[in-house]
Amino acid sequence: MKIAFCSSEVFPYAKTGGLADVCGALPLALAKLGHQISIFLPHYKCIQDQKLKLTKVNEGVFKIDRFPTQNVDVYFIRHDGFFNRPGLYGDDQGDYPDNLERFQFYCRSVLDSLKQLNIEADIIHCHDWQTALIPVYLKEKYQNDSFYSSMKTLLTVHNLAYQGIFPKEEYKKLGLRQDLFGLEGFEYFGKINLLKAGIIFSDAVNTVSPQYAKEIQTHTFGCGLEGVLRSHQDSVVGILNGLDHEFWNPEADKLIEKKYSREDFIKGKLENKKALEKNTGLPVDARVPLFGFVGRLAHQKGLDLILDSVEELMRLEAQFIIQGTGNGEYPAKLKEISKRFPRKFAIWLKFDEKMAHQIYAGSDFFLMPSLFEPCGLSQMISLRYGTIPIVFKTGGLVDTIISFDKNRKNGNGFMFEKYFKEDFVGIIKEAIQVFENKKIFGHLMEDGLKADFSWDKSAVKYVELYEHCLTL
Repeated sequence: MKIAFCSSEVFPYAKTGGLADVCGALPLALAKLGHQISIFLPHYKCIQDQKLKLTKVNEGVFKIDRFPTQNVDVYFIRHDGFFNRPGLYGDDQGDYPDNLERFQFYCRSVLDSLKQLNIEADIIHCHDWQTALIPVYLKEKYQNDSFYSSMKTLLTVHNLAYQGIFPKEEYKKLGLRQDLFGLEGFEYFGKINLLKAGIIFSDAVNTVSPQYAKEIQTHTFGCGLEGVLRSHQDSVVGILNGLDHEFWNPEADKLIEKKYSREDFIKGKLENKKALEKNTGLPVDARVPLFGFVGRLAHQKGLDLILDSVEELMRLEAQFIIQGTGNGEYPAKLKEISKRFPRKFAIWLKFDEKMAHQIYAGSDFFLMPSLFEPCGLSQMISLRYGTIPIVFKTGGLVDTIISFDKNRKNGNGFMFEKYFKEDFVGIIKEAIQVFENKKIFGHLMEDGLKADFSWDKSAVKYVELYEHCLTL
């Protein structure tokens, strides 16, 4: 099949989060299966700064010279007025006020470029609200052009909380019929909702874990779109994200203190733990469990739960290291705690890829008490490094973590089911008890290292979904 892969960010060219990781890895896995992939993303300033070797293939469209993987072409949509900016979506002042126009231009440019470059795609795979206009335009603006007549669209929702909502006064900028601004189109509480329209106009919709596909059809997790999703439930599928096993690999990771494998992971993790403690100012003590956190400092990621539990956590024989960036009150509160408990609580409040890898490798446990989590990659990464996840029972965490059973002594992590401080602290106490039994804890780490979350399985499921789309 020929697949046009459309995303507002793709690793390693442009990244703000997990969307880029997925859209950087999935095309390579699909290419390995023999499919022809054409990736389209905006030509941001951060891409210009990389000074890639590009060839101009059309007005405003550039292509990477000699992409290293066979069957993959990468195209950049260039418009300096829209994309030559410090951020992808906004700056310190918030979202860019012209984001509707920026991504409307990108969506139209992708569709125009397919014909101009003679890319006869079978499937146009769109990701999140920034690409959600593509299915709409395909059916509304290009339906009478035979070049596009057999193309089908798949929209992947990575996080339903981000929907592309704009004032209704901007609707005329989309160049679409006025009657599409209604309950069966863009209208959402008197505003424009791009993701809603994308869901309605796409041939199929999927999200990034089976559990999240169920959750988003409920009032609790539907973010106001549960009714729309339920009306399209026959086409809403959950496919678990994969993990790049070559990049996240303790045997080859150049960013950690000591590489290790299944054969020597006990020694390797101890050396990485020692280095992590030294780098963050914590006392070096192999007898005390170290709990690590890597992620956005946001309510979704469980920061409020961690902060509410601090007094109880600091009474435990344990160490904690929090790495992340965020706005609001979280950084200040974390700094205050680290000053009060410098021997137990360390912080690293900046983006630092090396430190992130070191936390995955050097921690005994990985904290991931997300209030909701469409899929989550951090729990997969931590298992890959033999670090045991502690998670809330939600979304993709349900699909990837089996809660440890102290009677049968099986499982690959620790899961709490009620989002209360008492339950969170309780599961951490349970984890500490297991940590103190070195034989059981060693088996738990070893099982984590054996986990297979590679993209191979998920890529096959995407191909099956593509094939289904072609029958519609």
